[in-house]
Amino acid sequence: MIERVEARKHIEQLLRAYRVVALVGARQVGKTTLARAVAASRDATFYDLEDPAHLAKLDDPSLFMQDARGLVVLDEVQRRPDIFPVLRVLADKPRGPRFLVLGSASAELLRQSSESLAGRITYVELSPLGLEEVGRKNATKLWLRGGFPRAFTAPSDARSFDWRRSFVQSFVERDAPQLGINVAAATLRRFWAMLAHVHGQTLNYSELARSMGVTDMTIRHYVDALAQTFMVRLLPPWFENLGKRQVKAPKLFFSDTGILHTFLDVRTSGDLRAHPKVGASWEGFVIDAIMRRLGVGREACFFWATHQGAELDLLVVRGKKRLGYEVKLTAAPSVTPSMRIALRDLRLDSLDVIHAGQDTFPLADGIRAVALTRISADVRRLA
Repeated sequence: MIERVEARKHIEQLLRAYRVVALVGARQVGKTTLARAVAASRDATFYDLEDPAHLAKLDDPSLFMQDARGLVVLDEVQRRPDIFPVLRVLADKPRGPRFLVLGSASAELLRQSSESLAGRITYVELSPLGLEEVGRKNATKLWLRGGFPRAFTAPSDARSFDWRRSFVQSFVERDAPQLGINVAAATLRRFWAMLAHVHGQTLNYSELARSMGVTDMTIRHYVDALAQTFMVRLLPPWFENLGKRQVKAPKLFFSDTGILHTFLDVRTSGDLRAHPKVGASWEGFVIDAIMRRLGVGREACFFWATHQGAELDLLVVRGKKRLGYEVKLTAAPSVTPSMRIALRDLRLDSLDVIHAGQDTFPLADGIRAVALTRISADVRRLA
């Protein structure tokens, strides 16, 4: 088991500052394991709201938890949204308990049910395992298998692939309906598989709608459903008045490259290197690693592209600071005209080219090459 030490410390810090902490993330990403690690060091009570016995105890949550003390952990809290008003009352008690609630729906969805906890609750998203957690020597393994703990730690690539295939099947047949996604399992799986072939591309809702034989609005609903359950993420475009026609549609990425490779039937590193989507897969993997290293949320991250061909894979905006990142699946990156245009037009403070080699070195004034395996040492955090 890989202990997520930094994530545990972060949650423990938040529990000292807030009466309610919501830990959200995809199914099977390790939320329960992490919560049990946090609970192990204190007086804690654990409720799994997928367990019928625990669910029955909370038929009247106000009565059942009125004498609660210490830390109360509520797993899969989206199954009982009516519990949030009760948490507000208990959280306001001078010596009341603190709550760690776990959810497989996005923070946006949980906020709709927890408005009464404004000022008392904070949200933390637990992502799949990242490069800094597994170590740079495992970068290729993490890229191939993805960061779901059971997929990454499987005894072989074949066992990892089997677990991910079962995860997808379970998600579309069982998890999605429980999370309120009212889409037929076969339809959702077909659409998800279709998205694997547009991973790393700007979304064309109309084109996808024609392929599925549905409306644009239906496609938007499908994409939102997968985004709200952490299966895909949208990288919004950055545009400003530059006197150039700029791309204004978001890019779509699978949140986990292991799940992407499952849909692409990529089972080994050899399969991956030979696949037509290898560059797009690498781009998504590296962008995720950059965001984790910088410690920024999705609200600070964009891509930029013009209809004339200039582009930037990742733009991070924090206050007046603008950082640019290009991703190249090569050990010998070089400066391109597109990079120089992005550096000038976007007024970047710096532009890093993240590559597959082993060294970090300058490429031009304001532009340097940074090895993916050197991100932890050579890319400074912003938060």
